[in-house]
Amino acid sequence: MRWQIRIWKPGNQEDSNQERRKRFFFIPKVPHFCSTAWKPSSLGVASRMLSMLDLEKFRNTLLTSEPFDFLIVPEFVKPGARAAIDKDYPEVSRPGSFPLGEVSYGPAFTKLVEEMRSDEFRQAFEEKFNVNLANRPDMITVRGCCSEKDGKIHTDSETKIITILIYMNSGWESSGGRLRLLRSGNNLDDMILEVPPKEGTLLAFRRSNNSWHGHTPFSGPRRVIQFNWVTSQAVVRREQNRHRFSAWMKKLRGAFSGEKKAA
Repeated sequence: MRWQIRIWKPGNQEDSNQERRKRFFFIPKVPHFCSTAWKPSSLGVASRMLSMLDLEKFRNTLLTSEPFDFLIVPEFVKPGARAAIDKDYPEVSRPGSFPLGEVSYGPAFTKLVEEMRSDEFRQAFEEKFNVNLANRPDMITVRGCCSEKDGKIHTDSETKIITILIYMNSGWESSGGRLRLLRSGNNLDDMILEVPPKEGTLLAFRRSNNSWHGHTPFSGPRRVIQFNWVTSQAVVRREQNRHRFSAWMKKLRGAFSGEKKAA
């Protein structure tokens, strides 16, 4: 083994050269086969530094349990990541929810999706909601536009376990399009709170028979990523087909409406 590194121990200026040499001590060079153990990425340091999502802030946010389990985390998407995500966000120019397979997007958005599908992300939600999601498939859809007909009160389907909404709108001035968590299923004004869809904000809730939510009418650009853990892979296929068909019908109606106006 070769001795490579010399460390100086302090002494007096009057010491002889021989005494000065004695004040060096040596430590062995780390063998080559051990060197990979010291790389920051293998310790998880690099991945945390590059993360787009503030999971620590999520972990430190209290879960509200009445009338159903939910929490809101402003700036969950870190400020430094938002511009790139905004640039690479899927181009969605019509209302409706679109599965990822139906849209195109850039590398920053791809990285965001990878982080949302990571074990660390899932484990944080398991701990927060006290639920086992290890064998549950996930489903991601995106929205880019909202129509006046969107926002009707609902609870989400029974096949959804946890719903996550991440908003990606730079500022929000309109009074419409702000999601309201509700106490009942028939009154938009009977609200627990209202969530402006500002860039980087996360809203997550456990689906239940009383997880009512909706928003007042809004028409225009409104970006939101919806992530769900669901009960089975069959649900993913069915929901993707449903979203696909719904988006196709809206496109068809829009084209038909355009033809009528032109006539």
